[in-house]
Amino acid sequence: MKQLSLVTLACLLILGAGLATAQQRDFSNVEIKATHVRGNIYMLNGTGGNIGVSIGSDGVLIVDDKFAPLADKIRAALKEVGGGELKFILNTHWHGDHTGGNQVFGPEAPIIAHTNVRKRLATDQHLLGRDVPAAPKEAWPVITFDHSVSVHFNGEEIKAVHFPRGHTDGDTVIFFTGSNVVHMGDDFFSGRFPFVDLGSGGDVEGLTKNIATVIKKLPADVKIIPGHGPVSTLDDLKTYHRMLVETTNIVREAMAAGKSLEEIKAEGLPEEWSSWGSGFIPAERWLETIHASLSR
Repeated sequence: MKQLSLVTLACLLILGAGLATAQQRDFSNVEIKATHVRGNIYMLNGTGGNIGVSIGSDGVLIVDDKFAPLADKIRAALKEVGGGELKFILNTHWHGDHTGGNQVFGPEAPIIAHTNVRKRLATDQHLLGRDVPAAPKEAWPVITFDHSVSVHFNGEEIKAVHFPRGHTDGDTVIFFTGSNVVHMGDDFFSGRFPFVDLGSGGDVEGLTKNIATVIKKLPADVKIIPGHGPVSTLDDLKTYHRMLVETTNIVREAMAAGKSLEEIKAEGLPEEWSSWGSGFIPAERWLETIHASLSR
């Protein structure tokens, strides 16, 4: 139980459940580093979700924006890679480590997101045992969509496609169609077990299905920006999908055999996946998530 409580705390710190949580943290030592992905696409990493960046003659488009207190560091990183005026913001889902900067950047450029992202940001939520107050109005998306939307920007179609019942109920995958780059948001935690927010409409089987669908759409040489982790390859995403399938099957078969959650956790997962629990979702927590998702 002690381990679980520490994990929950870690999740709250990393995900930044809301503005209050972010404001209480010390971001002074956080470094925002830019990684060139391909062409005019970059990734900004550091604390919180990865930011995707399109830079070109039309200006700057960003995918997600971390925490509000990091806004100046994000601006500095954008400037280092030649960024101009911010023109668009895309949100992959509602969690605070991906949308916390909306309140700072929203007054400068329109925020685009799935309909459910606006609904959740505009109303009080409950995440990981905590009440999360609604975000300020300037943080709300002003352009929403139900299925997909395209932004024609910096010489390519940047297509945002909704994938339901995955990490949350508002997940969007961003396809930089000309650059052959994809930003997966938190549908993809590279090399680690994901956080699936069951309370926000997330679903382990839905996530697995969505990843399989995305894989079929991608060419072999695609570059992938995960919600958390390094720039990845299609093979990395396929391994992630195999992990989802195999670990879910382990829990499903154990449940069918009448085993309890405690027995499932005691048996654990194959050694192949041992390193995947080194993030903020350890193996026990992942097994709990699968069990809870399958039990609904």
